[in-house]
Amino acid sequence: MKIDGTAARGFERVAEAFERNFGERGEVGASLCVTVGGKTVVDLWGGAADPKTDTPWTKDTVGIVFSCTKGATALCAHVLASRGTLDIDAPVVELWPEFGQHGKERVTTRMMLDHSAGVPALRDKVKDSGPYEWDYMTERLAAEEPFWVPGTRNGYHGFTFGWTVGEMVRRASGKSLGTFFQDEIAKPLGLDFWIGLPEAIEPRVAPMIPYVYRAGEAKTPFMIDLAKVPTSPASLFFFNVGAWRTGGANSRDGHAAEIGAANGITNARGLAGMYAPLAQGGGKLVDAKTLARMGEVSMATHDDATLRIPTRFAPGFMKSMDNRRRSVGAQIFGPDIDSVIMSSAAFGHVGAGGSLGFADPAAGMSFGYTMNRMGPGLLLNDRGQALVDATYLSLGYKNKDGGVWSR
Repeated sequence: MKIDGTAARGFERVAEAFERNFGERGEVGASLCVTVGGKTVVDLWGGAADPKTDTPWTKDTVGIVFSCTKGATALCAHVLASRGTLDIDAPVVELWPEFGQHGKERVTTRMMLDHSAGVPALRDKVKDSGPYEWDYMTERLAAEEPFWVPGTRNGYHGFTFGWTVGEMVRRASGKSLGTFFQDEIAKPLGLDFWIGLPEAIEPRVAPMIPYVYRAGEAKTPFMIDLAKVPTSPASLFFFNVGAWRTGGANSRDGHAAEIGAANGITNARGLAGMYAPLAQGGGKLVDAKTLARMGEVSMATHDDATLRIPTRFAPGFMKSMDNRRRSVGAQIFGPDIDSVIMSSAAFGHVGAGGSLGFADPAAGMSFGYTMNRMGPGLLLNDRGQALVDATYLSLGYKNKDGGVWSR
């Protein structure tokens, strides 16, 4: 195991936590980046990109970041909102008339962003190639009957978010989601970050190593829904996703498609770089009004209809979620499972297995962490939270006892 990169003076504990992840927490390959005041203070990478071939994780290694992609997709919507091209509180049917079926006429883009639109999954079987066909998925979602009256509760739209919000981006901009993200965000910021990966980048991609649950670990409400309630949002979101379910995250088809909820490919530098302008007033991406709205809680619940844990969402982003004493997963795996504890000002998104990107405007800080060995649970695990904790301590924050990092 080799670690490369740099950590500025004052951020030594962050580098130490990154190294401990390899020695004590089973990290295989990973990258970490932190910016403060628009300057990079931590840029680290190390381990193995592919342990089967002894390929090292290098500076330019990238990997799939699963639901961290939602942050990129949401940012596209907010960029358009800041330009006056997309009104996130207007009925979706103004741009997407076909969506207004079965009581979804009053759904807004905000509801799509905060997971209250009522279509967290598709009930009828998704064909194998479905997730790789944009029109097929948007047509299916337009015709889907909501699982609840839209706007009255929330349930994580774990896979469908990419096509609900993504279709609004496409209709408002005239570009596909992946093209808009590349043209308006990734390229201007100089990021190695794609929603729809060019084939030329494939050799740089680190394969994901899935977490395999043992029988005694599958006791959380989410896992019970998967096993015993096939019509639940949890089970449908997890299983009814066509070929994506059987290795799509490590396939060329899965990388090439534009799946705005799940298949973004980048590294920690890309995540932290995307959020860096948002930690500095919005930069050229969004105006101050839009930035303020992006960080405000829009929907929260004590029992997410899909994830079956307490969740809190801003429009398109996760807020700090402290489930250390409320999650069955935390009792099984340890306190850092099923939580993501940031400051009250921070907003961003976790990816399956434990990756994370976020902005903290109050601290002027952005953060990105990616890895290839997935961990248990639904949000962060001990590796990612240890890095977040070390970063806040380095910035002079005192504790997270109240469920958010505070000074």
